[in-house]
Amino acid sequence: MKYHTASFGDFRCAHCHNFVSAVHLLSGVNNRNHCPYCLWSCHLDLCAAGDRLSACKGQMKPIGLTMKKSRNKYRLEAGGELMLVHACIECGTLSINRIAADDVPESIMEVFNESLLLGYPIRARCEQEQIRMLGLEDSGSVYSQLHGQYAEISQSVWA
Repeated sequence: MKYHTASFGDFRCAHCHNFVSAVHLLSGVNNRNHCPYCLWSCHLDLCAAGDRLSACKGQMKPIGLTMKKSRNKYRLEAGGELMLVHACIECGTLSINRIAADDVPESIMEVFNESLLLGYPIRARCEQEQIRMLGLEDSGSVYSQLHGQYAEISQSVWA
């Protein structure tokens, strides 16, 4: 099953079949291309985000997380922006995509936890394409980015 579009870029996810709104106010991104529920995407872009020039149109599985380095000089930590890593199940292309404001945090954590079990071949491909997959040592940073800097502290205070 391929990517199904509706008006304004809304679509039905080809993987989980949920309706996905592409409204910027909900997602916080300009080019919505993955489902906020299962995080699967569609291979739409060829050279740049939003170009929609790829002929493949295959489904893209979320395989892990990475950090896009931030240019914000006011940002305290050196981590950067949390990004999804997708692999096309048709042609094997790897891509990184911004996490949207309405993405389900539990789904993101599930992708992160599953990525810890990835084998050497896919990790080597990511490294070859200069994508640094986040590992177990990054779990604190991932949790803080998803739940806020003080979430872990407040969780332990209320426990």
